[in-house]
Amino acid sequence: MSENIKIPTMAEMAAEGKEPEILFWVGCAGSFDDRYKRVTVSFIKILNKVGINFAVLGPEESCTGDPARRAGNEFLFQMQAMTNIEVLNAYNVKKIVTACPHCFNTLKNEYPELGGEYEVLHHSEYLQQLINAGKVKVQDGGEFKGKKITFHDSCYLGRANDVYEAPRDVLKALDADLVEMKKCKTKGLCCGAGGAQMFKEPEPGNKDINIERTEQALDTGAKIVAAGCPFCMTMLSDGIKNKEKEKEVKVLDLAEMLAQQL
Repeated sequence: MSENIKIPTMAEMAAEGKEPEILFWVGCAGSFDDRYKRVTVSFIKILNKVGINFAVLGPEESCTGDPARRAGNEFLFQMQAMTNIEVLNAYNVKKIVTACPHCFNTLKNEYPELGGEYEVLHHSEYLQQLINAGKVKVQDGGEFKGKKITFHDSCYLGRANDVYEAPRDVLKALDADLVEMKKCKTKGLCCGAGGAQMFKEPEPGNKDINIERTEQALDTGAKIVAAGCPFCMTMLSDGIKNKEKEKEVKVLDLAEMLAQQL
């Protein structure tokens, strides 16, 4: 991460009496998962390139509490949420952008009842805004021009929050050949990680959900499966490995694809 990436923290900004335009909420996966760290770096590269005034919480950020609540530990969720809300409110945070739909949904829809009121955007929405405003210019689509790409709708982005067009607009800006799976948008299928299933083995059955979803993605003939969620990325990558297709089909986040073309 040495290549001139500037990542200011809220504490550093506050010490200088400054407030950022947005807080980038990195999330557990973006901080600790080796694969998703690359998405974090890609998104920050875009913010730096465009000159966005942003900051991260750094060591003051903790889990939003989404996995705890989904797994049924309401007490732990409220403890984690209240801790985060105290930090966010102390810094007078108004606008949050995150690359994780789970963090996005929790911060946007579940924090207000505990006193955390913020404008919350998923990074696909924010990237769409930057493209529409002409701040992010893609050079002739680059390596993704005309490539068959399918987009997997994350449950917490699509069905839970009605964000369907933003990620697709980002892909269209790359001049990609967007091919939809049979189950997409409002009829999309879960990757198999939702409801804290990410952290346990699947229950016995005929087929794992991530294999079913991977088959639907492969059926499109796409060479790239685009995702906007760390959980989905893991489940789809595992599914593609299961099918021994990892040399032919890549799972990439929207931010990675956009950062490559800047």
